[in-house]
Amino acid sequence: MEFRRGSSGLVLAAAAVALCAAITQAHAGGFALREQSSDGQGSSYAGVAAGGSLSSMFWNPATMTQIPGIQTEIVATGIFPYAANTPAPTSPLFPFGGTGNTAENALVPSGYFSWQVNPDLWLGLSINSPFGLSVEFPELWAGRDYAANKSHLKTYNFTPSFAYALNNWISVGFGVQVQYGDALLNKGVSLGAPPFPDFTLSGTGWGYGVTAGVTLTPTPNTSIGLGYRSQLNQKIKGDMTLTGALAPFSAAGVNTTLKLPDMVSLGLRQRLDAQWTLLGTVEWTNWSRIGTSTVYQGGAPVFVGPAAVTLPFQFKDGWYFALGAEYQWNDRLTLRAGAGYEKSPITDMVRIPLLPDNDRTWLSGGLTYKVTNALSFDFAYSHLFVKNSNIDVSAASGNPWFDGVTYQGNVKAHIDIVSVALKYRFDEPPPAPRTTLYTK
Repeated sequence: MEFRRGSSGLVLAAAAVALCAAITQAHAGGFALREQSSDGQGSSYAGVAAGGSLSSMFWNPATMTQIPGIQTEIVATGIFPYAANTPAPTSPLFPFGGTGNTAENALVPSGYFSWQVNPDLWLGLSINSPFGLSVEFPELWAGRDYAANKSHLKTYNFTPSFAYALNNWISVGFGVQVQYGDALLNKGVSLGAPPFPDFTLSGTGWGYGVTAGVTLTPTPNTSIGLGYRSQLNQKIKGDMTLTGALAPFSAAGVNTTLKLPDMVSLGLRQRLDAQWTLLGTVEWTNWSRIGTSTVYQGGAPVFVGPAAVTLPFQFKDGWYFALGAEYQWNDRLTLRAGAGYEKSPITDMVRIPLLPDNDRTWLSGGLTYKVTNALSFDFAYSHLFVKNSNIDVSAASGNPWFDGVTYQGNVKAHIDIVSVALKYRFDEPPPAPRTTLYTK
């Protein structure tokens, strides 16, 4: 049995996209998750690579040298996204209409631990979920050829690391990333008219990389941090199950490699007086390395009809800029706020309903409350204003995802994020110093 590319050639392509990245609008540029620190979120992640909290080690492991003794930080972030698709009348399945909110709420946990072995050496461990989330579309809608019924991706990074203080103002850090991914996709396949056969793809994979960083404290009031998270090649292996007329194409051993980006973060923390600290971040993410991926089975490219199945992500590099401030209200309470702007790596040329990401603006506020010298809590709230996204998957647009079936429309989205964290020091901290007036 033969199928034209327009009706089935995109099946595995869209499936592998969702397998590697079950997209919602609740993430950083592309399909990364920035939500790894409640302390950092309170200032829209301004200055996060320069320290301020144990969770800063996600961006820069050298910041551990700012955290004395044996400490832990546990973070839980709730993400509440909204994304609705509206098709254009030019879409062949336009009568089926658009969608309500296709984005699903998510809880993103992360954890950090550090141990100061001696005055100069720290050992640490972080556990994070840096890519993923989920999406659910209605059974029938005008973008059916490009959207999933339901899909999810869960990634878990385990990163043992160390940091070393070379002297009073230079520290360095290094870590090893081990990433596990677990994914599921269920998708309808258009053969001209409903009811559609089901396509299910599930799999797991591993990826490996490093982290590194340096902090400089040229004055007691200035901290500068430069952090690096390396690229990872996430190798997903799984099974493919189809129903109806496509059932003979079910197979085990389908696999693809997703080239995840490396990231460089530059952070600044500048204390102005006893109460005010200014914060700043510039971050670059090498999304352009993702390029085009190929889906394989048994070591050979998967063919549907005459064409090999490829995944033409073709992203551009992403950028993020943030400014913020902290205010020391008293010995127990610290307030913070910040704003950020994120340039999405996904352009109009390659955007599809599964990958509707666009530029967004962050507005955030947060606080830290110290219960005792050993115990404190963080809280943060952010609202993300996401630029409306146009989608044009057609022969005229030059979108590399076009495979014979046109879909045109737009996506409206926004995101709310709430985060809390618990910080605890296990060894006995020194007594608090006597309060004195601040002098320059």
